[in-house]
Amino acid sequence: MANQLILTLSCPDRRGIVHAVSGFLLEHGNNIVEARQFEDRSTGLFFMRVQFSADDGASTGDFADEFASIAARFEMRFAFREAGRPVPTAIMVSRQGHCLNDLLFRWKSGLLPIDIRAIVSNHRDFYQLAASYNIPFHEIPVSAATKPRAESRLVEILEAEAVELVVLARYMQVLSDGLCERLAGRAINIHHSFLPSFKGARPYQQAHDRGVKLIGATAHYVTARLDEGPIIEQEIERVDHSMDVATLSAIGRDVESVALARAVKWHAEHRILLNGAKTVIFR
Repeated sequence: MANQLILTLSCPDRRGIVHAVSGFLLEHGNNIVEARQFEDRSTGLFFMRVQFSADDGASTGDFADEFASIAARFEMRFAFREAGRPVPTAIMVSRQGHCLNDLLFRWKSGLLPIDIRAIVSNHRDFYQLAASYNIPFHEIPVSAATKPRAESRLVEILEAEAVELVVLARYMQVLSDGLCERLAGRAINIHHSFLPSFKGARPYQQAHDRGVKLIGATAHYVTARLDEGPIIEQEIERVDHSMDVATLSAIGRDVESVALARAVKWHAEHRILLNGAKTVIFR
């Protein structure tokens, strides 16, 4: 898909938006391959994703410059991106590696359009797994006293590797407000609970104590408000009274891996648009 580009946009809803976008692409000799749109009547906002074929050598910057007048007329927030370009990614993990292992396998199998450039952890548990995939592993221990220094080192790694997406694959450290703001819209976390229920520690114990019939996991963007960022994907599995905490946890690990992988894939394919505290996802 080297000659295909993606336009994503959001703006106040009004007549003529689709006509303006399709007309622009037609005038520039492009062919629309895929187009999706959504009008949020509760907010009056319009969202659109268009994938189109372009001449070889056509750059996203050139399209953005020429599209600027249309964007200004409709008060659009927009971006042009290359379709199929692997998104430079860093994965962060602590001591539970099921999500990391799943992402690595999917990436190696060509199922995720990402370029994993670093694995960062506050423990050393998965350095051999990283080495088996030939990915640089960075151990950055974190304590209350060293957290500012640890986050500074993390930022250095992200900048050195030109990382555009950070995936918290069961990274069990809370990021500072400043770092959350720095990574706004490009850091995805997996929460081992079907948010907003069972926040905090030991969610499967909480679920077991309440006798739940469904357990789930939530992939969401990271914000300074812990576990309250815009939700991208949620996955569930039915359970029953015969299952103990260990069984729920085992089922939960599979659910977490699936939800996180979907969220990463959709983000990397530029299918997610932020809509305030929510997301619009053109699957």
